[in-house]
Amino acid sequence: MADEKNIRYVLAKLAEGSKLAKDKTEIGGEPLKYRRAYYRLEKHLKDFMSNKRENRVVLLPGLRGVGKTTTLLQLYNYLREKNVDPDRILYFSADESTEYLGLGVYDVIEAFLEGIHRTSFVNLDKELFIFIDEAHFDEKWATAVKIVYDKTDKIFLAVTGSSALSMEMGVDLARRAKKEPIFPLNFSEYMVLKHELFPPKGMAESVRELLFDSGKLIEASTKFDTLRKSFIKKGIPMQRAWEDFLCWGGFPFSLQLTQIDSHERLFGMVARVVEKDVFSLKSFNTDTRNTITRILSFLALQKPGGTSDSNLAEWLGGVSPTLVRSILDVLEKTHLVFSVKPYGGAGKKVRKPWKYYFLSSSLNAAMRLKLGAYDQYDKEMLGVFAETLVASTLFRMKETLNVPQGIYYDSLKGGSDFLIQASGGIIPIEVSIGKKDARQVKNSMRKHGAKNGIVISGSESIKLDEGILHIPITLFSFV
Repeated sequence: MADEKNIRYVLAKLAEGSKLAKDKTEIGGEPLKYRRAYYRLEKHLKDFMSNKRENRVVLLPGLRGVGKTTTLLQLYNYLREKNVDPDRILYFSADESTEYLGLGVYDVIEAFLEGIHRTSFVNLDKELFIFIDEAHFDEKWATAVKIVYDKTDKIFLAVTGSSALSMEMGVDLARRAKKEPIFPLNFSEYMVLKHELFPPKGMAESVRELLFDSGKLIEASTKFDTLRKSFIKKGIPMQRAWEDFLCWGGFPFSLQLTQIDSHERLFGMVARVVEKDVFSLKSFNTDTRNTITRILSFLALQKPGGTSDSNLAEWLGGVSPTLVRSILDVLEKTHLVFSVKPYGGAGKKVRKPWKYYFLSSSLNAAMRLKLGAYDQYDKEMLGVFAETLVASTLFRMKETLNVPQGIYYDSLKGGSDFLIQASGGIIPIEVSIGKKDARQVKNSMRKHGAKNGIVISGSESIKLDEGILHIPITLFSFV
């Protein structure tokens, strides 16, 4: 039988569920708008309630601040609107349960099942819904979820955690769970949530297809013309809205804040990732915290270029390259940053430095503000942010759609910013916020035998010239 202390904890969570959901999903009495990820999760929930049980465990890995908790609690509200009894819906955070009470995920689920519903997994005769936030704070969360999945098909589980969540779940759970990673906002979501400006239907798909198939040019151009008319009708300057998004609009909480307040909140979020998530994933010495912060400062201030472990260690002074590599690995697991490796064989990937980007340009901007190096009118800085945006968009596409199959940079002199691996071969990509010629793309095309290239720039229209697609960066940001 479940421990009495555990049952009291679950009772407390059940009692506060409705108020917590209301408080976290409303501002000034108005409900927060839904992100795209919500609708995918709602479909899994509807399927479960219609007795389609294949996706009854859904994982939501993602960086802090991207809206995972809000999404879970919006699902809670959906269930209440469908008249599901509140004692059948349990929301809890493993961060709280493990750190303050020493309760693992399984302990809480067991107390919910045995202490509240007076039954077992095998004898459960009604549907239950369990939303687990910050699951990675319990190192045995994956085992607990697998046990629930194997013992009953009457429990729907939605589980959030750091972006390392999917790395921790093991082969057995990977076969059972549906993964729905949540990323920072793209420009399309930002405009919908902040200004209720909706892009033409199928626009993101159209632009993605255009990157790999120039035959989609007319369709994408038509949608872009329609989009621009929407901005004009709303009285919103597209370029100004895009720059605001680039510098501080990448996270849902920023939608209700000023630029200064948003940057403060973003910087605080980075600090929490360092304080909590990094140390939950790896046991560093407490003195290492300062080293981690200095590494992030270095990455925020550098111009795009490779960063080797040894050079970074030398810049830090007295820090071993091994520790630097270990820190960078963990930062990648949180998705605060990600790496782009040089194109070539395994030897080149080891010898050549890697490029590191923040998952959102907004994070880079917040770090720069704290370091006294932020100026929204600095075109060179905006160019760095634009490259970060393109890198993070490609990274998100690869993680969610497996297209492109690989993202690299061209380490050869005079090459393009990125090389992406597609089914038809390598495609070089060059990025700029101003007008950009195609010299670097042509160099990379020639060196790597590529048939096509892409220039993403401040141009105002889409065109195809000698196998090179020129696409406005504002349009690309809607992918």
